[in-house]
Amino acid sequence: MKNYLYILGIVFTLTYSSCRQKTVNFGNNVSFAIEKNISYGKDSQQKMDIYSPEKQKKEKDVFIIIHGGGWRGGSKSELTAFTHNLMEKFPGNIFINLNYRLASSNRFAIPDQTDDIKKAMNHVEKTLKNQPRYILLGNSAGAHLSMLYAYKFDSAKKVKAVINIVGPADLNDSGFKNYDDYSFLEKHLIDPAIVLQNVSLMDFGSPSYWVSQKSPPTLSFYGTYDDVVPLSQGKILDSKLEQNKVYHESYEFNGNHVNWITEPNSDFLIKKIQLFLMKIDKDKTP
Repeated sequence: MKNYLYILGIVFTLTYSSCRQKTVNFGNNVSFAIEKNISYGKDSQQKMDIYSPEKQKKEKDVFIIIHGGGWRGGSKSELTAFTHNLMEKFPGNIFINLNYRLASSNRFAIPDQTDDIKKAMNHVEKTLKNQPRYILLGNSAGAHLSMLYAYKFDSAKKVKAVINIVGPADLNDSGFKNYDDYSFLEKHLIDPAIVLQNVSLMDFGSPSYWVSQKSPPTLSFYGTYDDVVPLSQGKILDSKLEQNKVYHESYEFNGNHVNWITEPNSDFLIKKIQLFLMKIDKDKTP
């Protein structure tokens, strides 16, 4: 696999058909139509890029890619090249690269951000003739949202799998409390109005708190030198998934909180995703 940034200029041939749509061609009869900045809600931040396979019309699943940024920053553009990497490895699937409403001192992250995942799904389903299954893939805050939605808010059980890349799983973990913006989470992550009285805000916002036997298979990646989301987060999550007999895999990469997206870590990650999804599909085949 080529270098992350090199890919943008060399590997992909982008052919523009309009100001809103283009085609990315990977060769070997694999190409995607791209619709940029499609609105899925009334807020200006509710935008997504949609990548639809041109040759293979019988889509298998829908990947929803969810960026990080501490719940109040970041952009889908940060994961465009990585999304292209995934498209090349998983032709025939639809890919959604998602922006969501960012938190601030005047806006709680949850439930807006988990609602935005559901709104994006509803938008996709209006254009499809079949009911797709979803693979939620996020990094950092985006991984947290992927897990929280899948474990807590996916009442219709549409999520097939979660790919968790350096995501906070237990907000009460003493190691994670060293996060330099932890005080913002305590005040602005969760709207208290949606929390039952017998559940603390940090419990409510912790994906691991909501793991059950019905939770979807989960693949996790954590960095060995991550001083933002420590390895202890992965171990706590693995323990909860194990207790509830949820199929899961967990891997460590040599690097810090952001090194997952650079080689050789990104190559390792995508290979593990490929094997993980093959395993899930095989296990569900009669």
